[in-house]
Amino acid sequence: MKFIENLTEADKIIRTADHMAYVTFPLVRDKRLLLKILSETQEAIAKCINAILQYEYIYKRIRLYNQAQENLNTFKNKCAKRYGITEQELEIILEIFELSEKHKKSPFEFMKQEKVVILSENMEQKTLTLEKTKQFIQVAKNLIEKTQKTIRHSI
Repeated sequence: MKFIENLTEADKIIRTADHMAYVTFPLVRDKRLLLKILSETQEAIAKCINAILQYEYIYKRIRLYNQAQENLNTFKNKCAKRYGITEQELEIILEIFELSEKHKKSPFEFMKQEKVVILSENMEQKTLTLEKTKQFIQVAKNLIEKTQKTIRHSI
C-alpha cells in the first residue's frame, strides 16, 4: 500500500538526515550540508504527512484535494490530534516547510558563526543552526514514530 511505502521511505530519509547532522556535519562543517539536512527532513515529514492523509482517505475520514496547502490544512485540522501530534510539533513542522521554501527561493545564503543565513529577495533574514536542525530531526522522528504506532494499532 502506498501509505506504508511513504512511511518506510520517510523513516529511511530521516535516518540519513540524522546521520548527516550527528556524524557528517561535525567532521566537514559545510553549510550546504545543513541545507541538505533541512531539505531531507522536510521531505521525510512531507512523506509522513502524505502517508497519514492516504491512510485517513482510505478509511473515508477525510477528503483529499489537488492543492498541497488544502491537504496540509486537512492534516492540521483533522488528522494531527488523532495521531497525538502537539501544537508545538505542528508549529515546528510549519517552520520547517517555511524555511525549506525560503531556501529554495533564496537568491543568497551565507555562513556566519556556525549559522546559515538565508536571505529572501527583500533581504529578510532567516537563520539555520545545527541545533535547530537537530530539533527539526527530532520532531520528524516523533511524527514518524507516532504515525507508525497509530497505523499499526489500527491495522
